[in-house]
Amino acid sequence: MSFLLDQVLKRFIGAGALDVILPDGRRRRYRGKAPGPKATIHVKTEKALRALLLNSGLAFGEGWMEGEIVAVDCSLEEVLSVLMLNIHDQNHFLNRLEEKARFFTRFFRQWNNQRRSRANVAHHYDLNGALYDLFLDEDRQYSCGYFTSDTVTLEEAQEAKKKHIAAKLLLDRPGLEVLDIGCGWGGMALTLARDYGAKVTGITLSREQLQVAQERVREAGLESQIQIRLMDYRRLTQKFDRVVSVGMFEHVGIGQYDTYFRKVREVLRSDGVAIIHSIGRMDGPGSTNPWIDRYIFPGGYSPALSEVMPSVERAGLWVTDCEILRLHYAKTLKLWRDRFDDNRDRICALYDERFCRMFEFYLVGAELSFRLQGHMNFQLQLAADIDVVPLTREYLHR
Repeated sequence: MSFLLDQVLKRFIGAGALDVILPDGRRRRYRGKAPGPKATIHVKTEKALRALLLNSGLAFGEGWMEGEIVAVDCSLEEVLSVLMLNIHDQNHFLNRLEEKARFFTRFFRQWNNQRRSRANVAHHYDLNGALYDLFLDEDRQYSCGYFTSDTVTLEEAQEAKKKHIAAKLLLDRPGLEVLDIGCGWGGMALTLARDYGAKVTGITLSREQLQVAQERVREAGLESQIQIRLMDYRRLTQKFDRVVSVGMFEHVGIGQYDTYFRKVREVLRSDGVAIIHSIGRMDGPGSTNPWIDRYIFPGGYSPALSEVMPSVERAGLWVTDCEILRLHYAKTLKLWRDRFDDNRDRICALYDERFCRMFEFYLVGAELSFRLQGHMNFQLQLAADIDVVPLTREYLHR
């Protein structure tokens, strides 16, 4: 097995350098022709070594979680920087086969009907609520902030994000009825109701989020303006003036895009406006990393805009604005990582060391996917009619 891995890594490392300590203690060194980061890992078991050859995209994360793969005199960030910098250009034969299989079966794996969607959401969002308090901002915004400079805090970036989205929603008068699809812990709904006088209906599939969001609404005294429901978006029948969805579209599943945008069109009034904020990718259609799919976001996928726009067009919606946020999520994830590290002992007490290693792997890998692998965020402003939105963007800055 070590011979096969040696042959793979000789071809894999084209930039930077990677040292690998094998289970028997031998060290192998791999140097790319192009400059790049350097790291050393210790593969402690033959089991982990075999798994890396068969499905490295899944096995590396599993080996890290179990402590069978560890960094030596470097950080996890340095290790993943080397691997993720090289992964697109130098995949070996088995990985190419596995990647093609993931791509051609993604419709099935993302077929998120109502039952599967509830299970997928529960897997990640029904974790102990105390966990999220230990690394998110005070409003529990679990999507990228909006960084107007490199010096703003996480709280400031998340407030700026909500204001930016509110401006795009054109909340020009109080009493507008707003639908928040995937309302999380209620932060956006509270902002739109409190600061803009909106009447908000938030829907979520997470029972944990439902309970927290409803309690926050009661504490804010906004029961007359905000209603939080446990509901799938496909069951909606009410009409709304505005629709907002932040960080939910990644869980829709590619086979449901037509259904999703037709429902947005269906619930929007004739002068309605919608904002869809999602993670995307700039390099065309792809597939979800198998480790992320199994352990973090089952059924999740970050689409290319080329996969989204046909469904928007078929729904009969105008794309009145499209904004690409490039490194905003990378900056957000770095701040989440710092807070996670600061509270690691408390998080370990909530769960265990394996969970901490899993979540660290997720946060670091996610940040680097934005820095090294073409992930980004997009915000689509959609309208039911041609003249609902002003002709220029000047209104955003007023």
